[in-house]
Amino acid sequence: MDLKKLKTDLSAFDRRSVIKASRVKLIKAPCGLDMGDGSERAEYVCQDYILDKMGRMPRRVSIMFTYYPFDPAWPARSSEAYPDKEVKGQWEYPYDDYYPYRGGLNGDKDAEVFKQMRDIRRHGSDVNLTITVDTKVTDEHIRAIARDLIPFGRVRLRINHECYGEWFKHNQLYSYEEIGAFYERFDKILKEEAPLVESVFCGGCIDKEGKVDKEEAFLGSYRTADVWSHDNYLCLHYDWPFGTAEEDGRDKTFSVYKVEEVYEKYEKTVKRLREITGQEKKITMSEINADADVTGFVGQVDPMIKLLDMIEEKKPEWFDGLSFYQFRDRGGLGLELEDPNDMSVGHELPLLKAVKEVFKKEYFSPSMQTGDDADIDGAFEFVWSGSEDAEGLEYTVKLEGTPVFFEAACETDANLIIEVNGKWFYKSAGVEVVNLMPAFFEKDADESEIKVRFFAPPADGENKDDGHADWMERYRYSMKELPMLRLRFKPAAVVL
Repeated sequence: MDLKKLKTDLSAFDRRSVIKASRVKLIKAPCGLDMGDGSERAEYVCQDYILDKMGRMPRRVSIMFTYYPFDPAWPARSSEAYPDKEVKGQWEYPYDDYYPYRGGLNGDKDAEVFKQMRDIRRHGSDVNLTITVDTKVTDEHIRAIARDLIPFGRVRLRINHECYGEWFKHNQLYSYEEIGAFYERFDKILKEEAPLVESVFCGGCIDKEGKVDKEEAFLGSYRTADVWSHDNYLCLHYDWPFGTAEEDGRDKTFSVYKVEEVYEKYEKTVKRLREITGQEKKITMSEINADADVTGFVGQVDPMIKLLDMIEEKKPEWFDGLSFYQFRDRGGLGLELEDPNDMSVGHELPLLKAVKEVFKKEYFSPSMQTGDDADIDGAFEFVWSGSEDAEGLEYTVKLEGTPVFFEAACETDANLIIEVNGKWFYKSAGVEVVNLMPAFFEKDADESEIKVRFFAPPADGENKDDGHADWMERYRYSMKELPMLRLRFKPAAVVL
């Protein structure tokens, strides 16, 4: 049965409880919170689930792919193409064991990477895309990848991350100087073809001599990148899943850092990068967590919250944000643990509950700015530029206490994210009615009025050429009839 085709009796819906309709603008958070979703360690989790679990969408959702089109087994995933190869890590395959990036030259626009990017943008997040790329690819390959990203707006693209190391295939095949030159070539083409896409260079950190690791080889890359990045876990069992972290394995199978040490490392790294480049760019933590394989699942919570509290207290102007690695994981780097019997099932961990509370904090949340009044009986145009830059509709709704029934009926073809009482909901195109009552399950209404905000990300996740000169940056949706509500403060009956 197609549940989207089920019709609801709308005779009980109206706008009588709406005191005022206004335009509202979504504004950037002081510090962005992103979420990793899928890698070599876990499968992609649909955004409906993540939105419901976290209560609001992350600023960006990070996904990871690989592009080695000259390998004879391409485009199969490495672990599937070479099932008999003895490995002790995904980097020991002929190419990295992420899912293949099936776009690029002669690519497939229905491939998994595009399905995921559409899902992410439909739900109101922007895309962080990481790709490990064979540096032998030609400019034509790079141009094709850049053009793939144009419909997806403000994508951040991280190419050949952690390139200061030796574990990924790009660093096993090519020198640091070659990796740096490739990044610069890629970035130049990216800016020509897809100027809205931000390039992220993920390099090393400050060393004992006060320099950034491999800074000479990567100086040009740091200069051309839009955003600097470094991955540094508070602790990491890097021998997973081929070994077990035990007390005597420190510095052999796992690493541990003090929270203050990690914070200071980023602070000193960005200071050094600003010094050698003459630029005032910011740095982001593209991957961060405390590995529960080392700390245990309960012990994972305190160091992560301590780091987040430190960031909130210090409010560093040089810091762009962080991405939790990751939402669901087979090991100890998730907010959920993937069920070994069914990879579509995740078990909520203590860290998820703690991070969910951080998502509610003002410092980590986008804010709302109410604008001009809107005609409640007229049409309305929504504008979506990104997860922290959008124009939507705000209802001021009269309350008589905490509702018993609270539903919104919207135009069927509208793709909306809806905020009420601090909780966000999703209404896809084809759905007519959204039940908003879960917004009051954890938090009662404590005012006589409440705001209900509606925003309209791209219905199929892509910006379309609608005739506006800025279509690549701004998606527009025109609503002919504004949403109606069913708001009740008493049950239909009480069972005794």
